[in-house]
Amino acid sequence: MSTKKAYIAGGCFWGMEDLFRVRPGIVDTEVGYIGGENEFPTYRNHPGHAEGIELTYNPDETSFKQILDYFFRIHNPTTIDQQGNDRGSSYRSAIFIQNEEEKEIAEAVIKIVDDSNKWEGTIVTTLEPFTVFWPAEPEHQDYLVRIPNGYTCHFERFKESFV
Repeated sequence: MSTKKAYIAGGCFWGMEDLFRVRPGIVDTEVGYIGGENEFPTYRNHPGHAEGIELTYNPDETSFKQILDYFFRIHNPTTIDQQGNDRGSSYRSAIFIQNEEEKEIAEAVIKIVDDSNKWEGTIVTTLEPFTVFWPAEPEHQDYLVRIPNGYTCHFERFKESFV
């Protein structure tokens, strides 16, 4: 089986990971830090990094477009640097682009979601170049599997697909 990776951020990484882990075609999830200033970031020291997730997926079962569609249904992409009670650039809505094809798909999906008017407000999700994904500490991996009643602000806001 060949796999691909996608990198997204939409608030606290625990909730996004928990929802994506069970999606068709998702082979693996890992939470971490992406898009920031320092090497080897930690939970206590990640200036400029977003709390993001690395999704390993089987392109025969799902697509980057389908991943983004679900991404826009489980977090609020209209709030700048905020999801639920979490505030700051660590909690921004971002897609980390690896190539021109991903950029084109992301721009098209953002337009579809914006044009749907399902969200009050305009989509503020940023498209940022992928650089390095730094895995978070072990205690953050699979957090809601280990602590089922732990904190999350993510849930399916829309059952129906945008795309």
